[in-house]
Amino acid sequence: MRSDVHRLADFLSWAISPVVVAPAVYCVIVLFGYADDPSKFPYLTVLFASSTLAPMLLIYGLKKIGKVSDYNITFREQRFLPLLVLTFVNVLGYEFMLQLHAPRLLTGILLFNAVNTVLILLVTLQWKISIHLFTLTASVALLFLKFGAVALWLFMLVPLLMWSRIQLKAHNFMQTLVGGIIGFVIMFAELKWWIGL
Repeated sequence: MRSDVHRLADFLSWAISPVVVAPAVYCVIVLFGYADDPSKFPYLTVLFASSTLAPMLLIYGLKKIGKVSDYNITFREQRFLPLLVLTFVNVLGYEFMLQLHAPRLLTGILLFNAVNTVLILLVTLQWKISIHLFTLTASVALLFLKFGAVALWLFMLVPLLMWSRIQLKAHNFMQTLVGGIIGFVIMFAELKWWIGL
């Protein structure tokens, strides 16, 4: 029974992980929100490369050379280098988006991904925040800004993800709760300001 619970928690943790959630949300935003934009596929390429491809290759490489112990980077002390690299990846993605003359919401996603990665990096120096929960609720904020209140149904995934991360002993309750709250609040506030300029 215990192993079944662990397998379920592990499945949920991967199914609602940043490398799954972020590109899925970006696809929805670009393909439905900017369906008539002729550059929608270049936008998606930049977003996918920044949010999924680069993190996966980076973490795989770091795991291969022994710089991180697992693909979820469970230990706080091992998170500094990948977060630093991903900050620069998102800055680079932001520059590509500017060259594509992308809508402000899309440029803002990459700009504030970089800013928020720095924030998480600084928090990581003292405490271990849940990047899984941060990414999930920040993604809900993106969808809410673009499509309205219908996106808030996705908050139903929050307790499931909190349970899985706690069950796997990757985080405690407060680390998941704080990650979830600030993910939504910060991303919403940043992008609301950015697209309102």
